[in-house]
Amino acid sequence: MIVQEQCCVAVLEDTMCNTGINMAKDQGACDSLFTNTCETKTTKMCCDCCLLGKAAQEQGLSCDHSLSVGYQCGLVSRACCEYGTHDNQTTPAGQIELPNRDETQDNGDNSGLTDQCNGKCAHLCVGNDTCACSKGYKLKPDGKSCDDINECLLGASNCRGGERCINTEGSFRCQREVSCGTGYELTDNNNCKDIDECETNIHNCEPQFECQNTQGSFRCFPKMKCGAGYVQDALGSCIDINECVSQTSPCHRGEICINTVGSYICHRNSVNCGRGYHLNDEGTRCVDIDECKGLEKVCKGHGCINLVGSYRCECEPGYIFNSISRTCEEINECRHYPGRLCAHKCENTLGSYKCSCTTGFKLSPDGRNCDDLNECEANPCSQECANVYGSYQCYCRRGYQLSDIDGLTCEDIDECALPTGGHICSYRCHNTPGSFHCSCPVTGYTVAPNGRSCQDIDECVTGTHTCTVNESCFNVQGGFKCLSFECPNNYRRHGEIVTRLERSDTIRCIKTCQPNDVACVLNPTHSISHTFISLPTSREFLRPEEIVFLRTTVPAYGSYHLGSYDVKFEILEGNVENAFDILKRVENGMYVGVVRQVKPLIGPVTTVLKLSMRNLTTQGDSGQNIVNVHVFVSEFWF
Repeated sequence: MIVQEQCCVAVLEDTMCNTGINMAKDQGACDSLFTNTCETKTTKMCCDCCLLGKAAQEQGLSCDHSLSVGYQCGLVSRACCEYGTHDNQTTPAGQIELPNRDETQDNGDNSGLTDQCNGKCAHLCVGNDTCACSKGYKLKPDGKSCDDINECLLGASNCRGGERCINTEGSFRCQREVSCGTGYELTDNNNCKDIDECETNIHNCEPQFECQNTQGSFRCFPKMKCGAGYVQDALGSCIDINECVSQTSPCHRGEICINTVGSYICHRNSVNCGRGYHLNDEGTRCVDIDECKGLEKVCKGHGCINLVGSYRCECEPGYIFNSISRTCEEINECRHYPGRLCAHKCENTLGSYKCSCTTGFKLSPDGRNCDDLNECEANPCSQECANVYGSYQCYCRRGYQLSDIDGLTCEDIDECALPTGGHICSYRCHNTPGSFHCSCPVTGYTVAPNGRSCQDIDECVTGTHTCTVNESCFNVQGGFKCLSFECPNNYRRHGEIVTRLERSDTIRCIKTCQPNDVACVLNPTHSISHTFISLPTSREFLRPEEIVFLRTTVPAYGSYHLGSYDVKFEILEGNVENAFDILKRVENGMYVGVVRQVKPLIGPVTTVLKLSMRNLTTQGDSGQNIVNVHVFVSEFWF
């Protein structure tokens, strides 16, 4: 479609451009194209540019001027300029013989001249290093190369009306704009010649017909000739001519014409009886015909009453007598009594009618009214069915939904795939027909009584741990840890070893120095403690969470030996990803160190936060206590 459109536009532009060039050549002005409409835009452009070329020629300027007028305008301008320099040549009307310097060398005998130019010319050499071009070409500004002349653009073609000029390399050709049409062919000289279908045997005449050529077509004539009284039809068959109809009064006055095959006969005219009468045996008068006694059953199953010159039918119930066609016509009760015979639909039958009901109803015993049909008795639904007036409704049990395709089948609802499916179960959701169930990780968890959450198994309580006698069992989310701690030198354990550690339990080692052990006495660490905490993987971490509290018995801002007293809390080791910090605040008048989780941690992660509580006085440090917080982050968020 794009090619067709662009081709059509190109042809129109060429035609309009040629019109403008010819107007510039013939009239020497473009005033008639003053109304620069869309149709005359290209025509006026080519006309103006041609005048520009003619003006350059008249002023003796070079035709190959380099004006910024566009490619097509420059081409038209140069062509009209060069055309004007050869106006003194005699040319046929409407043609332009383009200037060529080789017209005297068409005999081909220019080998000597070519040698004089030392082979620098593209086409021909005319001596003195001067080049020329063959017919249909013009010399380029370099004086050596040749460029094709567009005879179509210059209007130099000899194409006739109805033909279109097409430029070719060194020449041009004319092509008809309109095809010859059916029955004609285009000859080499661009004329339309009639096709003899009979001679070329491309006709469709039947074997009993002869083909006769006509201009642009052909005709089929029958081979067989018909005799007098017959005429041939379109198929070549001979049919009888009804002379009584086709001829004007073939018989004498008082006679009647009777057609025969191939001819006709004339009989003396007799008494003519009207419809419903016939001539008596003597042929003198007309008597009534009793149509009811004739061989032809005029009323066809209905009663017949003869009348003078006619008859009347006594029609059966459901029929009515038509006096025009004199037949019993069936009555369409549904049309005569609309809406009064049947409650829903009325269907006409021969001599009667019958009622029917729309979908969802059945005909009542009276044959006219319609009762609601209980479709649920046929079990159309896959689960539950509710009958409604004129229809029914299917619905499904809990955990199922009605199919959007047929509205009958109940499909299982995949609760796990619902938008809230990710929150139905703590761990994994498994769809089942009409329901679902949740599961938890294989080890360390069990499904909670609500069937959705995962509940940690305390292996330390159930005795399913694998800790030895010398180890203490500490329950973590989804598992357990076997822990054992030994106090370092110069420290002794405070309290007994327990087999099961709770979150609030603390294992404490108190400094105990031997006599005269100065290094031990100078050691600022008074105690080393161990405490434990189990954390889940952070699912939605919105704000810092306080997890450990280091409580002291030091009054806030209190005096100690006539001087002020303070406590400093620090995290010395184990702060993975800087996920924890420690703050100091006052609770109930005492200093408290609060360990917070400030960043989410994805488990499983195990770390030991080594915390320092240093006692500060105006005289300096008076000692510190070390608290090791064993943090176990589970793999799951529950």
